[in-house]
Amino acid sequence: MDEQLMLLTDKSDRFSRVVGAVPAEQWDAPSPCAGWTAADVVDHVVDSQRDFLERQDLGLDERPRGAPEQVWTHHVTALRRRLGDGADLRREYDGYFGTTTIGATLVDFYVFDLIVHRWDIAASVGRDERFTEAELDQMEASMKVFGDALYAEGVCAAPVPVPADASRQDRVLGLLGRDPATPAR
Repeated sequence: MDEQLMLLTDKSDRFSRVVGAVPAEQWDAPSPCAGWTAADVVDHVVDSQRDFLERQDLGLDERPRGAPEQVWTHHVTALRRRLGDGADLRREYDGYFGTTTIGATLVDFYVFDLIVHRWDIAASVGRDERFTEAELDQMEASMKVFGDALYAEGVCAAPVPVPADASRQDRVLGLLGRDPATPAR
């Protein structure tokens, strides 16, 4: 299996575990993303992935409806079926940052999104979610690719100050405009 596809699959699985652990009555809980509920975060991840794939002529079946867990499960199943063995990931296109591949964009942006929004959903319901060192490496690399675009409207809020002795995860969350203390509420 293609390395990029394996990474996307792994992060989708981890996202699925967090989505599956949210009690039905907590989907309306506010998320760390201003103005969004936990359910809105799932919708964002699904819709942004579907929009990107559609623009690359890799459209999926009809957009799923229902409870957030059902929407995500249906979407990720369709995504895996569509990407198959990963051959489409090597296809080049002209992206926001220049010529790239579908796979590179999925890793640089959409895997990044899965990691960050996994934390957002967990934080929405008061759960702590830890990143692996590899995930922190991935997020830091993606943040470098984004540059100042990371703080464009609709992407990340301005950085949140964290204590000087903050953990690496808390420092990254702060740079992403998230208050690392959110899960403790």
